[in-house]
Amino acid sequence: MQIIPLFQKLLQYKSITPHDAGIYDFIDEYLGYEWSCIKLDIEDVTNRFYYKKFSSGDEHLCFAGHIDVVPTGEGWSVDPFVADIVNGVITARGAQDMKSGVASFLYACKNTKEFNGTLSILLTSDEEGDAINGTVKVLEYLREIKFLPTSAVVAEPTCEEIFGDAIKVGRRGSINGYLELKGKQGHAAYPQKAINPVHQIAPILSKIAGYNLDNGDEFFAPSQLVITDIRAGMEVTNVTPNKLNMMFNVRNSTKTTQATITNYIEENFKHLDYSLRLTQGSYPFVTDSNTRVVKNIQKSIKNICNMETKLSTAGGTSDARFFGQFKIPTVEFGVINDTIHAVDERTTVKEVEMLCGVFVDLINNWK
Repeated sequence: MQIIPLFQKLLQYKSITPHDAGIYDFIDEYLGYEWSCIKLDIEDVTNRFYYKKFSSGDEHLCFAGHIDVVPTGEGWSVDPFVADIVNGVITARGAQDMKSGVASFLYACKNTKEFNGTLSILLTSDEEGDAINGTVKVLEYLREIKFLPTSAVVAEPTCEEIFGDAIKVGRRGSINGYLELKGKQGHAAYPQKAINPVHQIAPILSKIAGYNLDNGDEFFAPSQLVITDIRAGMEVTNVTPNKLNMMFNVRNSTKTTQATITNYIEENFKHLDYSLRLTQGSYPFVTDSNTRVVKNIQKSIKNICNMETKLSTAGGTSDARFFGQFKIPTVEFGVINDTIHAVDERTTVKEVEMLCGVFVDLINNWK
């Protein structure tokens, strides 16, 4: 099976998070008996770790991704699970995010004849969901059995305008904040008898909204405090509220931590009666640009695409953060990212063929 029919086949499985919809049965058959498989299913999440030891070398290169996709939504111009080719374009749910990447590394790995060490493939059905029982659980298990990869490639869509123009060498973290500002309910006609939290926060908002908690660096943009929700009151005009609740998010670099945020909030709210709760869904990481995996994939992109690729940490979170958590040098590389999660998500035949070519070159020229 060539790369494009393989890609189309994967797209036809309705593997909406956290269901695999039988896609692993197909992958088992596709890779064949030469590839060993560790099955790690937790609650309704299914995970697979395929591996093949080509030699006794110490290198262990892992390709990782997710087979789950988000719901389709309404308004598609085609059936989102048919994956026909029209004028060189394939429109289907998961076309960019990220069955193009999965198909490409499955093909590249299956057709590898020699490698100085071990190749592996980590797949989960829980990247688009809570990501609690997915990739991180597999990595925890691999650590227990002393089989963690030495390098990893996560095939998320990374390119911006032209295929090959960007790889991701890190990701920002994500910190959520929940602030409650306490007041004293009262009549709007007698504001002096009440404590209005809306009035209290009004002069503070200009200091915290959009505030950069650090200056960023060569890899990361500044960690900005972004207010996402403010609400208070009972939707009437004659009663002042008893409390105000505000939510915010900080996509943080390695320079900003929860302590940084706690201290800045205290600096601005210390004269008020407030409480603050922070949660962190992901932590920032960056892979050294001099590591083998970064250098090698840059060379492969140059070989296949004839372009110099830039190093980026932009965007949201991905399962690459878990590899970073385990100190595994990791890059992300995939097709152009411009329709992920959208109606009529699509990619081109040319991009998928070139992505597969990059992965084949990466494996064949791994040094």
